[in-house]
Amino acid sequence: MRRRSVLPSHHDDAEKGGGKPPQSRLCFLATLCVMFWVLIFYFHFSVLAPDPDARPVAVATQARIAHDHLPDRVFNHDGLLRTPPAAVGKEEAPAAVVGKEEAPAAVVGKEEASAAVAEKEEVPPKEYPFQRALKTAENASDPCGGRYIYVHELPPRFNEDMLRECHSISVWTNMCKFMSNDGLGPPLSNEDGVFSNTGWYATNQFAVDVIFGNRMKQYECLTKDSSIAAAVFVPFYAGFDVSRYLWGYNISMRDAAPHDLVDWLRKRPEWNVMGGRDHFLVGGRIAWDFRRLTDEESDWGNKLLFMPAAKNMSMLVVESSPWNANDFAVPYPTYFHPAKDEDVFLWQDRMRSLDRPWLFSFAGAPRPGDPMSIRGQLIDQCRTSSFCKLLECDLGESKCHSPSAIMKMFQSSLFCLQPQGDSYTRRSAFDSMLAGCIPVFFHPGSAYVQYTWHLPKNYTSYSVFIPEGGVRDGNVSVEEILRGIHPDIVKQMREEVINLIPKVIYADPRSKLETLKDAFDVSVSAIINKVTQLRRDIISDSEDKDFIEENSWKYELLEGQRTIGPHEWDPFFSKPKPKDKGADSGNSSAEAAKNSWKIERGDQN
Repeated sequence: MRRRSVLPSHHDDAEKGGGKPPQSRLCFLATLCVMFWVLIFYFHFSVLAPDPDARPVAVATQARIAHDHLPDRVFNHDGLLRTPPAAVGKEEAPAAVVGKEEAPAAVVGKEEASAAVAEKEEVPPKEYPFQRALKTAENASDPCGGRYIYVHELPPRFNEDMLRECHSISVWTNMCKFMSNDGLGPPLSNEDGVFSNTGWYATNQFAVDVIFGNRMKQYECLTKDSSIAAAVFVPFYAGFDVSRYLWGYNISMRDAAPHDLVDWLRKRPEWNVMGGRDHFLVGGRIAWDFRRLTDEESDWGNKLLFMPAAKNMSMLVVESSPWNANDFAVPYPTYFHPAKDEDVFLWQDRMRSLDRPWLFSFAGAPRPGDPMSIRGQLIDQCRTSSFCKLLECDLGESKCHSPSAIMKMFQSSLFCLQPQGDSYTRRSAFDSMLAGCIPVFFHPGSAYVQYTWHLPKNYTSYSVFIPEGGVRDGNVSVEEILRGIHPDIVKQMREEVINLIPKVIYADPRSKLETLKDAFDVSVSAIINKVTQLRRDIISDSEDKDFIEENSWKYELLEGQRTIGPHEWDPFFSKPKPKDKGADSGNSSAEAAKNSWKIERGDQN
């Protein structure tokens, strides 16, 4: 017997119901619909749901699934709805990747880190506009490589106009006669046979501005292309400018030219290369003439070296400040300006062969108004010693203002006493060295922390140092100390002094020494080295961030080191205290600068 079909045929239903589907058919359709949705939910929760034991699906794949199901919104980790990030809408990987095995998170992070490092390494090094100048030093075929100097063409009001108005440079001295022979002054006669036949001039001690400027015109490595320049020279006669307005002029007039100069320089493209840090200029006076501390009309000098822009430049002065970093000491000009090497060699040989009957000598005047000065004690010791030659510089005319008399005394002495003048330094120190006389200093600020470019850092090789405190207290005999130095040591020291002569004199600007380096050459070379080192430090990001300007004098003695500590000369350069005459406070510096004009006026030495 044949079993009945479970699902009756459409023909049978039509016969029994007159064309209407029976109720069993509706149940069948409902069952089919339920089964369909059961399969859908099974596929969603069983197939698509993540297996807790399986590796995590890649972030991009999860984002794709979430995006397919919730195109306008996604869930936070806490189940709250948030607006999907813009990245969700970006093109995703094809669905076929879903089933692939994804890399572990640690591996992915390592690969991303490696890519970041590679990208960082590929970043080109920063370029600087002065790198072309540094590269010139690598050209072995260029004798001026790394030595080029660019000179600003300043308006004449900053230099040449001052020379045309030379009668107004100094209240006390007609400077016009000293401007002859390119700033060397009139030739000196040689009736006493003290000098050599040529190269000797009555040079003013404050004439370095014009001498240096004229020497620069003869510099063998000048360039019109500032991009290859190792340094930039500013031919501003700063010393002549300040001397015009020190007496009887208000601070506005004294500061006018420095402000004008700075404004002019800052508009030049050469300034923007390093903000002026590759620029240098000369002011042939002591630093205190350019460091007015206040805007009181009674205060001394101008504020050139305190102007923010000017502080970036290097300024060459005949006496620098121990506590500031933007001024550098160069020698005072002497009376000797040789035109050729042979002139120097002949003079050195002559100084070696001289008979020196005096153990020591001193040329100068006492400072009765200065309780810290030891000049009075030195004069007393010299008077009572049979080994000392004294040249007293009283008020008015005296032999102290005769170059011949001074040089003759120095040439006859083994040692020459060089105490402080009205400020730390004296021109006399260089006159004595020119004569082959060993200088005796009583304060390290008189030479040792000043002329570090021109004199050996080993000061005992060419000089004697006697701390002034013992002399002031009457506990030190200069004669005993000097007589106690062995003759062989004296001979060695004198030879060192004579060998230093080329480095402490300025050659004739109208000529050029061939093999010897004079004070100008030494100074320019030092400036170039300073700027070159600064540029290299900038490129390597190794500038000294811990530099302490107040200890500037110490850095000059460190031979390239950057770490400073206690020094035996700290008591000489302790932080200035108001009304402390022993320290160089702002007031005492101003007084020293004022008193230095007495020398120019011809009253004292």
